[in-house]
Amino acid sequence: MRTIMISDIHGCLDELNALLHAVEYSPVRDKLVLLGDYVDRGPKSKEVVEQIMQLVNEHGAIAIKGNHDQRLVDLIHNRDVKEKFIEHGGLKTITSYTNSKDITLEEAMEYIRDKYIDHIHFLSSLPLYYEDQDHIYVHAGINPSVADWRLTSKHDFLYIKELFIRNKTTVKDRKIVFGHTKAIDIHGTPDVWFSDDKIGIDGGCAYGLQLNALIFNGTKYENFSIKKANIV
Repeated sequence: MRTIMISDIHGCLDELNALLHAVEYSPVRDKLVLLGDYVDRGPKSKEVVEQIMQLVNEHGAIAIKGNHDQRLVDLIHNRDVKEKFIEHGGLKTITSYTNSKDITLEEAMEYIRDKYIDHIHFLSSLPLYYEDQDHIYVHAGINPSVADWRLTSKHDFLYIKELFIRNKTTVKDRKIVFGHTKAIDIHGTPDVWFSDDKIGIDGGCAYGLQLNALIFNGTKYENFSIKKANIV
């Protein structure tokens, strides 16, 4: 069985489908692990969430929560995130869900509550991490100063960057696979970043770069990517 890892789809549905096709994903023989941030910035957040729900509920895929997913949940539950939601690509999500660029944020929130509350429940229920015998999968990272990585705070699971990326963790037996921080910001290219104990797979698709898939077959890794420019 292969493990296929993808992160930070951000509404890029066409790229996701092209990538799954390129790697010949089969739910019968492959384990698909999705590392969060399904919404915002890209054009098709609603459709991406629908597809992730189907992949999880019908095909056994693993999906964990990203900070953008949590922010959409918080918005719909009337928590004080409106400014950050708008600043970080949320208006693309509103347009995707409502098919309107003229709707107010409050009207859009009510519309999503009425029509797509199942999406909100789904995103809200996603775990903060997943683990198997080979890897620990998180959206942003873990706190390297915490003796037991599972005690990392929710905020760090969703948002941590430099402290995690630049420091060794207490995990000795597995590599940590993460998204959130674009690979190009770590090593100057959108391709997957490998270090001794971590693997960063965010290709920055919603920023016009690429969507990465990291495949592990039990002994070695393969990388696939779909360039944003290759999708019509």
